[in-house]
Amino acid sequence: MINRKPIIRTDKWSLNPTAEQRVLFAQTVQVYRRLCRHLVGVIFIHWSELGSLANQEVIPALERLVHQTTRNPEVKYPGIDRVFHKFPSYYRRAAIAFAVGQVSSFVTRYQQWQSGSRSRRDAKPPTLNANAGCYPVLYRGQCYKLHGHEQIEIKVFTGKDWVWTTVQISGLRERHTVDSNKQLSPSLVFNDQACHLSVPFECHPAKRQPDDVVVAVDLGINTTATVSVVRFDGTVIHREFIHPGRDIDRRDKRLKSVSVRAKKTMGSGGNLHKGFCSNTYRKCRNINQQIAHITAKRITVIAQQFNAHAIVFEHLKGWKATGGRKGSTLRQRFHGWLKAMIRTFTEMKWQEVGGKTLDVVAAYTSKLAYDGSGIVQRDSGNYALAKFASGKRYNADLNGSVNIAARGILKLSCRKDSEECLGRSSRHSPRSWACLCDLWTQSSG
Repeated sequence: MINRKPIIRTDKWSLNPTAEQRVLFAQTVQVYRRLCRHLVGVIFIHWSELGSLANQEVIPALERLVHQTTRNPEVKYPGIDRVFHKFPSYYRRAAIAFAVGQVSSFVTRYQQWQSGSRSRRDAKPPTLNANAGCYPVLYRGQCYKLHGHEQIEIKVFTGKDWVWTTVQISGLRERHTVDSNKQLSPSLVFNDQACHLSVPFECHPAKRQPDDVVVAVDLGINTTATVSVVRFDGTVIHREFIHPGRDIDRRDKRLKSVSVRAKKTMGSGGNLHKGFCSNTYRKCRNINQQIAHITAKRITVIAQQFNAHAIVFEHLKGWKATGGRKGSTLRQRFHGWLKAMIRTFTEMKWQEVGGKTLDVVAAYTSKLAYDGSGIVQRDSGNYALAKFASGKRYNADLNGSVNIAARGILKLSCRKDSEECLGRSSRHSPRSWACLCDLWTQSSG
């Protein structure tokens, strides 16, 4: 039996603390990080003993070294209990789990460096970072108590003692409403910019009974995503263009301002300082993420609406643009192409509802006419249009998306050699180069 990895997704629950509660949260995060720094040193010293233990054994073993109890009166490091007096046991165990992960990661990376597995020959050895920006993990009943989904009671540090405080939940997502989702221990994320709970969920999607339909996506530059819904017999039942124009204009306007400021800064020559326009680039990255999420969400909604068997993409990993000279507008548009981000976000959202995602060969999906008439010609005045051998004009992205669907359908229905799946006739091409017309031939035969 195949053991599938659990699907973990995280929601952000926004909090609305008072000024006094913000101080308490800051002190809680600070003391939690201080304990983590102390524990990292202890774990690293005793890693030869702790590293071979299972996850369930390492926390009790470390507590015997640092935490004094009636059953364990003599500890090797009594100073930790003195410095962190009355530290809640579940906060301490969460800090131990984090510190073990830090040391384990360092030891693994250092051993790889020693064995010669390096990104470059002069790569420096990794360092043990004991000052990582971690946040406290909250365990139900011991560190937090949830009162509906409007309020949450959290155990916080006042500077001298640990007390309970109730804070309002001002915003949340929808994963807690799904009965099959299992809520895991959240983390209290607090800094100058954020105050929220990071709540992970273990998702268990119901087993689907999909129809004989696929959703094919052609990721382009002129149009962000072109979607076609195709039945297994080659019938196209839905077409849609997804292009968040407003967000794209916002991003492009900011990027244009960078070049204007660069010219004013450098003049005709010179170099820009490190971090030039870093805030603008950060905003553009956030806008790109928003565009990718909007596009991926719409693709997933279409797939759910038609109860699709799979979502099919072109295999574009490692693809690099060859068109456009350096610094040209075309090259810049290729550089901002969100093909990988949209593909990743769509797979994550579709997987959460139990769907399957496929990749097919990208070569000649747009160049071959879906009706089998051969290679198309692009319109010199409008590159988005393709001219078939019959003289028919058609959208090039739509033509590519239905060909992608055909290849995905043949990949799903074919478990043997691709030649045998399409038939023994010499006029059939392998499924890797298939077009929509091959589905028509197959269904009629």
